[in-house]
Formats: sequence, structure tokens, C-alpha cells
Amino acid sequence: MRIRTGFGYDVHQLQEGLPFWLGGIQVPHTHGALGHSDADVLIHVICDALLGAANLRDIGFHFPDTDPQYKGIDSKRLLAEVTRLLRERGYQIGNIDSTICLEAPKVNPHIPEMQRVLAEVMGIDIDDVSIKATTTEKLGFVGRREGVAAYAAVLITRM
Repeated sequence: MRIRTGFGYDVHQLQEGLPFWLGGIQVPHTHGALGHSDADVLIHVICDALLGAANLRDIGFHFPDTDPQYKGIDSKRLLAEVTRLLRERGYQIGNIDSTICLEAPKVNPHIPEMQRVLAEVMGIDIDDVSIKATTTEKLGFVGRREGVAAYAAVLITRM
């Protein structure tokens, strides 16, 4: 068995009046993430980590923000395509470990639903999707509530 790991990092600016998509669900909040797609920072880091683990470049290579077909796209569609690309190359997802950095809103109440949605999109067990949330103790752009950041590490295998 061949084991590979990948890592992803992404940030998005928060802007008043936008819907806030995180982990494949809309989280109620006064501010949402700004981006070319739906700006779901958690899905973006998972995509990047999976693509990196398989040496398939990054999310911007596959879904460029200069391509109008991706304007406002549901990031779950991007994750489904990344999962397809991995499976096409003989990889299966072992597990995902992710962290969201955000001062507000509180993410913890939404984590079980995010896990369910992401596991369903990738066709993996919900126990293989770890999502944690933290603040930056009011430091930096996250602490000033100007943006959201996320990290993900993944393990993939190929027989």
C-alpha cells in the first residue's frame, strides 16, 4: 500500500451582507467570505490538501478564479470533482484533519452537520472527517474579524 499526505491552507476576507458558507453548509452570520466561488474556506483547504497529496497541483490550477464557469459555484461541486480525480488515479481518502480559525460566529454547534455533508460529498465515513475550530485570541486579521483562515491535513492511499 502506498500512503501519501497533503496539507492545505486558505484565507478569505469577511464582508458584511454575504452568505457564509463553511464546510458545505450556510452558517448564519452577518458577514460572509468573499471569493470567486462561494468562498467556502474549509472545502478549499480540503481540496488543496487532497490535490497536493496526489501531486495534482492546487485548487486554483483546476478551478481558476479567472474562469467565469466557477463564479459563485458551490464548493461542494469542486470537492466532488477533486474526489473523482483522486479515485480516477487509484487513490482513496484515508482521513481529513482540519482546523477553522474564526472569532465569530461560533463554529462548534455546526461541526456535526459539516462532517456529515463533507463525508457524503467525498463518499467516506463521517469518522474520517475531523473538524476543529479555534480563535486567534483577538490577534491578527482573524482576531479583528476581518477574515477566516483554515488548515487541513489529509491522508490518502493507493493499492
